[in-house]
Amino acid sequence: MSMPFDQLTVIQQDITTLKVEAIVNAANSSLLGGGGVDGAIHRAAGPDLLAECTNLNGCETGDAKSTFGYNLPAYYIIHTVGPVWQGGNQGEADLLASCYRRSLEVAIQNDCPRVAFPAISTGAYRFPMDAAARIAVKATVEFLAHTDKIEQVIFCCFDEASKTRHQQAIRELCGQQT
Repeated sequence: MSMPFDQLTVIQQDITTLKVEAIVNAANSSLLGGGGVDGAIHRAAGPDLLAECTNLNGCETGDAKSTFGYNLPAYYIIHTVGPVWQGGNQGEADLLASCYRRSLEVAIQNDCPRVAFPAISTGAYRFPMDAAARIAVKATVEFLAHTDKIEQVIFCCFDEASKTRHQQAIRELCGQQT
């Protein structure tokens, strides 16, 4: 098994354009679409995604569920519900880490060796970007240390600031450049 930092990539790109086995959607608990990356994924995937999501009965914060990718280049969409930032004393860090772990577990269940994540909870849910990037990288590295079924994790950032923070978190936690 390779060292986890070899499996991490940070890019700035539209996640709906990635040709990987699975992309992760920062969804709301209804799974019926919303703003930000959730809305972009629903629009790009097409109406069949909403139809499938209607049958999933929502999703709890920190959990993840999968659907097909429909009109996306990705085969699957893994929907995870990140925590809304409430100051940091409501278990937000643990819930955010759970989003990454559960999404990777669902990726393995669907035989998806390459997974792309957005910066979960850092948009409308207001999770501080520095903390969110460190939690994302730490949870992912810890997960990858115990499996050989995930070949690549892509942190697909919406903007340069998020990209920089994820690269910094990888350097701090893994001692490696991205």
